[in-house]
Amino acid sequence: MNIDLGDLNAFVTVARARGFRDAARMSGGSASGLSEAVRRLETRLGVRLLNRTTRSVVLTEAGEGLLARLGPALTEVESALDVVNGFRDRPAGTLRLNVPVSAARLVLPGIVPPFLAAYPGIRLEVISEESFVDVLAAGCDAGIRYEERLEQDMIAVPIGPRVQRFATAASPAYLDRHGRPQHPSDLLGHACLCGRFASRAMPPWEFERDGEVVRVDPSGPLLVTLGGATHLKVDAAIASTGIVSLFEDWLRPHFESGALEPVLEPWWQSFSGPFLYYPGRRLVPAPLRAFIDFIKVSAGQP
Repeated sequence: MNIDLGDLNAFVTVARARGFRDAARMSGGSASGLSEAVRRLETRLGVRLLNRTTRSVVLTEAGEGLLARLGPALTEVESALDVVNGFRDRPAGTLRLNVPVSAARLVLPGIVPPFLAAYPGIRLEVISEESFVDVLAAGCDAGIRYEERLEQDMIAVPIGPRVQRFATAASPAYLDRHGRPQHPSDLLGHACLCGRFASRAMPPWEFERDGEVVRVDPSGPLLVTLGGATHLKVDAAIASTGIVSLFEDWLRPHFESGALEPVLEPWWQSFSGPFLYYPGRRLVPAPLRAFIDFIKVSAGQP
């Protein structure tokens, strides 16, 4: 039997108020609208629920039985809707982000602690992987990727530094033994510490200077899967195994400590920073909306 929830709610309101006018004042509706709703319900059920006179409204025996069972049930429904409205109106709940390892290491550390401090009702779950994924299919609310890897139908919001560079580096001991490259092509004669994606694709090392772009396909003693094993390249470079290419921000602490020395710095290529991306603008979950607003305010975005 197809019964409209609004009609059931109208009946409960009228029954509790013992009249259509009082029920209308309580609900903010109209007496005629409530009367029509109760009439539809009685027609659907095939039984009279209210005895109406010009002076009073009295529950029938069937109406008394329905109210006794229906009142608590509708209260539960209202409570359930209040929970949903709470997620809509206040930033609480779980926010799941799918991000590359570089973002987890270089972008999120400066954002996550103050964000969680500002929104104690939000639990943040970060899934780190390098491949571009359908964030919804992966059970995530949003992701972080770079512009060239964003799909056209995604909403993108800048997050983190807007300009980054790839840097090449090696330990001073390695460079003292093997020489310091002066041109990217010199890398072909050096031990390079390489990485490839989970798809097994190996990105070339790209360099740029005064409009000249040079791509080098390096080779060397170490090959790691980009992502979770990236730190092995850095450790191997510090141990004088070869030359590493990675985000400048990732290598900077080792430049400052002297463990690594910049290589071919005038050729380091710049690229635009990452974006937070998510599908669609309608009904954005409250935790995600809070995160979007937080990174916009932090970056001074409108």
